[in-house]
Amino acid sequence: MRILLTGGTVVSMDPAVGDLERGDVLIEDGVIVEVAEAVDAPDAEVIDATDRIVMPGFVDTHRHTWQTAFRGVGADWTFPEWAQAMHRTLKPRYQPDDVYLGTLLGRLEALHSGVTTMLDWFHCAQSPEHADAGVAALRDAPGRSVFCHGAGWGTDGSVEAEIRRVRSVLSGDDGLLTMSFGLRGAEDTSLDTVAEELKLAAELGLRSSLHVGSEGVRRPVADLHEHGLLRDTTTFVHANGLGDDELRMLADAGASVSISPDVELKMGFGWPMTGRMLAAGLRPTLSVDDVPSVGGDMFSTMRTTYVVQRGLDGGLDSRDLLEFATVDGAHALGLAARTGSLTPDKDADVILLRTDDLTVFPVTDPAATIVAAGHPGLVDTVLVAGRVVKRDGVLADVDLRALQTRLLESRDRVAAAAGVPLDGTWQPQPKSA
Repeated sequence: MRILLTGGTVVSMDPAVGDLERGDVLIEDGVIVEVAEAVDAPDAEVIDATDRIVMPGFVDTHRHTWQTAFRGVGADWTFPEWAQAMHRTLKPRYQPDDVYLGTLLGRLEALHSGVTTMLDWFHCAQSPEHADAGVAALRDAPGRSVFCHGAGWGTDGSVEAEIRRVRSVLSGDDGLLTMSFGLRGAEDTSLDTVAEELKLAAELGLRSSLHVGSEGVRRPVADLHEHGLLRDTTTFVHANGLGDDELRMLADAGASVSISPDVELKMGFGWPMTGRMLAAGLRPTLSVDDVPSVGGDMFSTMRTTYVVQRGLDGGLDSRDLLEFATVDGAHALGLAARTGSLTPDKDADVILLRTDDLTVFPVTDPAATIVAAGHPGLVDTVLVAGRVVKRDGVLADVDLRALQTRLLESRDRVAAAAGVPLDGTWQPQPKSA
C-alpha cells in the first residue's frame, strides 16, 4: 500500500512544499506522506517519474457529462441553439442507460486527460431512474466526483423529495463520490424558491452550484444579496455580464465562481470575467461545461482563459492558471483539505505529464510549459486517492472498445428517436427564431 513516485519534476501547488527540479512523492494507503528531493522507501512500489512532471490532478468545477455522446455536433451553435438541441430535442429521448453511458465515458475522458476531480452538473433529470444512472456511472468511473443534482432544465415545482432521496444514497462526504445541490436560481424560479432550496441544502449539508449571468440589465446577484441569499458554500457558474459591485458581493460572501471560457466565447455569453473577478477579490475556477460544443480537457481551458485575459489587459501568469485548475477548484468544491495540491496528509490525486514529448521538449519552465503547450497526450499516469487509474498512457481496467460501441449505439438511437441527422447538417432552430 506504499507507492513511491521517484525522479520527477515536482510542481506541488503548495507554497510550503514548493517545486522540486528532481523530487520524490511517497504515498501510503492512498495519502501523500512525504514530498522531498529524495525519499527512502525500500518497501514501496516504485513508479519511475523520470522525464515527467509530477503535479496534482486537475479540478473541473462544472461539466455536463450526460451529453458526451453528441461530442462536437454543436461546435457552431449559439446558446439558444444548444438549448434547443440538447434540452428540448435530444434530452426527452434519453433513457437511463443513455445517461449512464454518456456520464461514464465523459468521466473517463476527463480522467484520461488528467482531471482527477470533477463536478458533474446533472440536468437530465427526466426521472429518478435517470438520476440513479448518473450516480451509477460516477461510481463506476474511478475518479473523485461530485454529483450536482436538483435543477433539471425548466424544472417546475419542488425538488425537495428528489434531493432528499438522492442524498440518502450519497449520504457520506468522505468518499470519492459526493453530492451537491444544483440550484435553479432567481432567473428560473422565484427568490422564495431559492431561499427554500438553500435552506434544504444547509439542512442536508450540501454545497450548491448556480448558473448566473446578465446582459447588463438584470442584476441577479444583487437580488440575491438584497434577500440575504448569498452563501460561502455556493459556486456561481459563468457570471458573464455581472456588475463589478455584484462580483464584490460574491467575494464578500465568500462564494466561489466557475468560468467556462471556450463555451462562453463561442455561445455568446460575453467575455470571460477572469480579470474582473480577480480585481473583485475572487479566485476563478475552471470548467469545460459541455463537449458537444468544446473540447473536454483542462489544458485547452487554461490556455483560452490565459490568452483572452492577456489580450484584454496583459494580466495573469501561468502559475495563476495552474492555481485556478487545482487548488482554487478544490476550494470551490469544499475539497481543499483533501485534494488540489501535493501536500502531506492530502489524498494522492496525482498526474504525471511527459516532458520528453516533442511537443513540449525541452521543458525549461514546467508551469509555463503546461499552460502554454500542454495537451492530453502528455498525461502518462493518473492516480486518484493513491490508486493508479492510468498507466503508461492507458486507462487501467477499462474495456474502452466495448463502452465506445455502446455509446455509439446510444447516440444513434437518441438521434433517430429525435429525428435529427448526424451528418453535420443539423442546425437547431430555437423557438424565438
